[in-house]
Amino acid sequence: MAINSATTPWVLEADGIQLQFGQRRILSDVYIRVQTGQVVGLMGRNGCGKSTLLQTIFGGRHVPDASVRVNGRYAVPAYQQPGLLNYLPQTLMLPAAITVAEAAQLLRIDGHAALAAFPELQAQLHQRIGELSGGTSRLVQVLLLLHADTRFSLLDEPFSGVMPVHIETLSDVIQQVKVRKGLLITDHRFTELLPLCDVVYMLHNGRLEELPDPLQGLRDRGYLAS
Repeated sequence: MAINSATTPWVLEADGIQLQFGQRRILSDVYIRVQTGQVVGLMGRNGCGKSTLLQTIFGGRHVPDASVRVNGRYAVPAYQQPGLLNYLPQTLMLPAAITVAEAAQLLRIDGHAALAAFPELQAQLHQRIGELSGGTSRLVQVLLLLHADTRFSLLDEPFSGVMPVHIETLSDVIQQVKVRKGLLITDHRFTELLPLCDVVYMLHNGRLEELPDPLQGLRDRGYLAS
């Protein structure tokens, strides 16, 4: 898939995604678009299908008729395309028995460079993932995926359990990384996520809507105080 990434953004699109559990419609013919150089926010209530949508785009969940395309070319399952994307689920992604440094090696990145914005984490490079606190483990996983050499990162609740003082620094890292990546992020901490976003989608009753005025849109729907 040849493209001059220095001048032309990579575009990840997904549509035709429909999913129903029993009588409940989870996803109804949604369309979403992310390009390199963007942070795209995916908002919605707990249980509305945001995680399912990310899993479907990544390719971890098979949905009949779902179309995922990169630069207009079909890419299903997307995770099998080398260097295309990575995905942070809500559960622990990395094996608990390996060290942070070993995890960085698996992802083919420099662990010291990935953690550079958090000097206090450098001393934990040789700790096992399972020995880290929940918040630290989450932060480390996010940083490793952000620094991995992929065109896109899909992040499900990256701020979960992370200390507020670290969220500010992590937000700075996200802004730096988006120069070379497209980021699709969902997180219930709307006030922290919203300032990072170039585009915001709202998932409600199975349908996805792009919000032209995200702040007002979230207020109108009761996600933020007026």
